[in-house]
Amino acid sequence: MLVVVAILVITIVAKSVLVIPQATAAVVERLGRFRTTAEPGLNFLVPFLDKVRAKIDLREQVVSFPPQPVITQDNLTVSIDTVVYFQVTDSRSAVYEISNYIVGVEQLTTTTLRNVVGGMSLEETLTSRDQINTSLRGELDKATGKWGLRVSRVELKAIDPPPSIQDSMEKQMRADREKRAMILNAEGERESAIKTAEGQKQSQILAAEGAKQAAILGAEGDRQSSILRSQGERASRYLQAQGQAKAIEKVFAAVKQGKPTPELLAYQYLQTLPQMAQGDANKVWVVPSDFNKSLEGFAKMLGAPGDDGVFRYEPPKEEPPDTRPEEDEDSISSWFDTSTNPEVAEAVRAAEAVARKEVPSAMNPSPQMSEPLGGGTPNAPQASPLPPQPEPGQLGSGEQSEQE
Repeated sequence: MLVVVAILVITIVAKSVLVIPQATAAVVERLGRFRTTAEPGLNFLVPFLDKVRAKIDLREQVVSFPPQPVITQDNLTVSIDTVVYFQVTDSRSAVYEISNYIVGVEQLTTTTLRNVVGGMSLEETLTSRDQINTSLRGELDKATGKWGLRVSRVELKAIDPPPSIQDSMEKQMRADREKRAMILNAEGERESAIKTAEGQKQSQILAAEGAKQAAILGAEGDRQSSILRSQGERASRYLQAQGQAKAIEKVFAAVKQGKPTPELLAYQYLQTLPQMAQGDANKVWVVPSDFNKSLEGFAKMLGAPGDDGVFRYEPPKEEPPDTRPEEDEDSISSWFDTSTNPEVAEAVRAAEAVARKEVPSAMNPSPQMSEPLGGGTPNAPQASPLPPQPEPGQLGSGEQSEQE
C-alpha cells in the first residue's frame, strides 16, 4: 500500500507541475476547453483535469517552400522559390484558428505569388524582385494576422525561366556582349589609326623641314665653298704668275750678264730642236741649210765686234722697272684675306637657328626655340678658313728659290 500511495503521489505531482522553456508557450485545456496559455517557467496544473494541447515556438521561423510554377503576363511559365520569415504572436489563435499554420502560409504564399507575377511580364518579373517581395509580405501579413502570425519578410530565392527562354536570354546577352566588344575594338582601332596618322603627319612634317634645312645649308655650303675655291684659285694663279715673272726676270738677267756669242746661241738652238720635234704630229723635221748664215746675220745685227773680231751680244742699257713682280697692288690685297665673310657666317647662323626650331604639333602646341638665349649658335658649323698664306715678298729664301 505504501508503494501504491508513493506512486500515486509522484504521479499527481508530475501532473500538476509544468515547466515551459524560454521562447515557448503552451496552450492548456481543462476538460477539453481552453483554459490558459502557460508562460515560460514553472506552471501548476490540476491533475487529471488540465492538459497541454500544444507547445508553440515563439521564435521567428524561416520556411523555404519548394519551387512553384507561375505563369507571367506574356504566357511564360517560370519556377519561383520563396522563403518566408514569420513569427507566432498569439499561441491561442495559432492553435484554434487554423489546423496547420505552416501549410496555410505555404498555400497562401503560392496563391499570392501567382496573383502578383501574373500581372507582370517575364522581364519585369526578373527585374522587380523588391516589388514582388513587398507585395507578398503585405498580403501574407494581412491574411495571417487572424492566425496569430506576423510575416516579417518574404524573399524570392530563385526565378528560373523555361530552358528555351533561358537559352534565348543567354544568346541575347552573348550578342550584347559581343556587340559591346566589337564597339570597344572599333573605338580602339579608331584611336590607334588617329594616333598613327598623327605620328606619320608629324614625322613627314619633320622630315620635310629637315630636308628643307639640309638643302638650304647644302646650297649655302656649296655657294661658300665655290666662292672660297674661286678666291683660292685666283690667289694661286696670281702667285704662279708672280713666280713665273720672277723666273723670267732672273733668266733674262743671267742671259744679259753672260753676253752670249753666236756659237752659244747656235748651240742652244740645236738643243731646242729635239724638243720642238717631240710632238706626235711631227714626222719629219728639216733643218735649213742657211742656218749658220741666219745666226751670223742675227749676231751682226744685235752684237758688236770685239777685239778679236767676234761679234758679241751687247745688252741694252738696263732701265729699272716701275714695279717689281713680287710687289702687290692695293687693289688685289683683299685676294689673300683668309678670314670668314661676316655675311656668310650670319647666313649660316640664321639657317642653323631655323633648323633647330620645333615643328608645332597637337602634343606640343607652343614650340620653344632650341637655341640658347642671346641668339648664339654654339654648335653651328663655322666656315673653315683657308690656311694662312705668306704675303708676296715675304717668302722664305728656300720657297722663293723653289718658285724661281
